[in-house]
Amino acid sequence: MSLQDAKARWEAETLTPALQRFPERKPEFRTSSLPMPRLLVPQDPDPDYEEKLGFPGEYPYTRGVQPTMYRGRLWTMRQYAGYASAEESNARYRYLLAQGQSGLSVAFDLPTQIGYDADDPLAQGEVGKVGVSISSLEDMETLLRGIPLDKVSTSMTINAPAAILLAMYIAVGKRQGVEPRRLRGTVQNDILKEYIARGTYIFPPAPSMRLITDLFRYCQAEVPRWNTISISGYHIREAGSTAVQEVGFTLANGIAYVQAAIQAGLEVDGFAQQLSFFFNAHNNFLEEIAKFRAARRLWARIMRHRFQAQNPKSWRLRFHTQTGGSTLTAQQPENNVVRVALQALAAVLGGTQSLHTNSMDEALWLPTEKAVRVALRTQQIIAHESGVADTIDPLAGSYLIEHLTDEIERRAEDLIRTIDEMGGALAAIQHGWVQAQIQEAAYQQQRALESGQQIVVGLNAYQTEEEIELERLRVDPAIEAGQRQRLAALRARRDNARVSELRSRLETAARTTENLMPLFIECVENHVTLGEICHTLRGVWGEYQPVTTV
Repeated sequence: MSLQDAKARWEAETLTPALQRFPERKPEFRTSSLPMPRLLVPQDPDPDYEEKLGFPGEYPYTRGVQPTMYRGRLWTMRQYAGYASAEESNARYRYLLAQGQSGLSVAFDLPTQIGYDADDPLAQGEVGKVGVSISSLEDMETLLRGIPLDKVSTSMTINAPAAILLAMYIAVGKRQGVEPRRLRGTVQNDILKEYIARGTYIFPPAPSMRLITDLFRYCQAEVPRWNTISISGYHIREAGSTAVQEVGFTLANGIAYVQAAIQAGLEVDGFAQQLSFFFNAHNNFLEEIAKFRAARRLWARIMRHRFQAQNPKSWRLRFHTQTGGSTLTAQQPENNVVRVALQALAAVLGGTQSLHTNSMDEALWLPTEKAVRVALRTQQIIAHESGVADTIDPLAGSYLIEHLTDEIERRAEDLIRTIDEMGGALAAIQHGWVQAQIQEAAYQQQRALESGQQIVVGLNAYQTEEEIELERLRVDPAIEAGQRQRLAALRARRDNARVSELRSRLETAARTTENLMPLFIECVENHVTLGEICHTLRGVWGEYQPVTTV
């Protein structure tokens, strides 16, 4: 079959049914003077084309996971936000939705991320500082007040206590009259990268993986539109990895989660469609585009051949992208607008399903409304003014892009093979090998920066003396006192005998193989707090102690 015949087959079998379900955004896409083709393929015979590139919406998904990509629907514009109290964060979400954001993305404060209530002594000084403080179902209700959960998709950047925060979200949905089956969103729920790069872990690996597979099983049956994990390369890259390491280590972690779910008795095609990924968009524009395409192709092959998944939807790597926080500079912060625009454009050209654009002032403080609006407008300008969303995988066939895609895939696969030989991702993490590889890459990057081999405009070249005149967002220290008072009032009026009974049941269940998700929902609905649930589990499972890297 010629390539043109293969394209005609794709149009009849894959594209036409997709167009019948989801028509394209416009009847015609044009530049200022020319029609914009939907999809181009080489005119000359290319024996590797179908194996390496294929067609959008088909294996190996190099050219995208949807047949029409952004011609049918734009990516979800999801600005990561959350600070201070639930009331203030709710106001920010309403503002962003009014400005055209199409999905929520919740940032939690550090105590919430590691399972402490706002009135815990270990939370002192950190409440509401790097995200919103959520200790109870009442906090979650306030956070989501006036936001219709049957219409808005919500991503929650939470890992160690992800199952508990999802239980709160489900409980709020039920109070709104939204059944769990209608909820859409994502929990990050990726504990392996916490052990590698970020550090907001609570429990040791075995019970942590049990919580993840419990969530997989529950959502497969009860919350089928929810992404049960966002396997994250973002934080691996923020810790200093290369693009190849970001792909290799992230997909190795993905393999570990799939294996854990299968060992827990789940069928791969039953849960694989609820897996999602989260990648960084860094500064090397062409490498980043190739990185996304390589990751998609490699994951498709892993799921189809290594895990024998039969449903083509199980082969698809769907991912969210955030522009690179570590690339932002406090010096000449307006330059960050340009950096973020290039990074966001790379993510779109690479085929992301969801995108967060960082604000210009994030190297200095939490972003202001104006800075967030500029970041969101960056996405909207790319979507509606640049023309890159009007055709599918526009850089496919570029000699350089295809070379970089092939090389990133090959080198990432080599990393996965090395990790397999060590016994898998968890073993490689426990030996400190993955952490050591990232540390070495970060060291080499720092040397390049200090020597001037790598130029960062405004930081080590083209410097100026300037006064920073940007508006600053400040978190009122009274937020912490207010949260403590709300928790004290909650503890005084709830049924504390019921709370004690539920904590006792939770302690018993944690010692068994019972799925804990239904019990988490029952606990939060009866106002057992996040910290109380986590302290109960700590009493059974203990806490993770990090290894010393080699």
